[in-house]
Amino acid sequence: MSGIASSCRPWPVSRRGLVAILRGITPAEVAGIADALVEAGIDMIEVPLNSPDPFASIRILAERHGKSCLIGAGTVLTCEDVKRLAEAGGQLVVSPNVDPAVLESAAALKLVSMPGVFTPTEAFLALRCGASALKIFPASALGPSGISAIRAVLPGDTVTAAVGGIASQDFAAYAKAGVGVFGLGSNLYKPGDVASAVHKRARSAVRAYDDIAGAAS
Repeated sequence: MSGIASSCRPWPVSRRGLVAILRGITPAEVAGIADALVEAGIDMIEVPLNSPDPFASIRILAERHGKSCLIGAGTVLTCEDVKRLAEAGGQLVVSPNVDPAVLESAAALKLVSMPGVFTPTEAFLALRCGASALKIFPASALGPSGISAIRAVLPGDTVTAAVGGIASQDFAAYAKAGVGVFGLGSNLYKPGDVASAVHKRARSAVRAYDDIAGAAS
């Protein structure tokens, strides 16, 4: 394994720690769905690479909302994927695993990275490889108590995201465990959903997030 010459870009400051995961979305519908999400108050959007023509969707998102939103790809498994994401204008690399080569490629291109981890061993490897944030996945399998136990041994400023089986009613419990970012997939969008339905769910998630943020301040 080669050494990591530099870290990825730090996790950016956003209005809310909510990442919309648009698994299965098509280029034909992505603009309308993204507009609904942004209008609702979400400014981080991920298109998993097992969606139809994902880089076309990412390019549309980057051109439409890239100046005000963090646009990225999920299920990033190779260095070639990282390169194509950057070429499409994306800035966020999300993976289900920790691959040092993928993180090295993201760092070289000055992208934000969020690899998937499930154990302290994986978490420390990801941090040593320069990850911007950690995606605890599947978060529902660990639950708040499991995540809290892992966070207890991590550096205090580690950005952790709960992804997998998370809904807005879960935010408060995970926030108490130290989670600051939530990845929302099918609870926000499923293939074929219309923009109005996505907007309604997004507004509900935004309200729930704002409630826990207000309680913490």
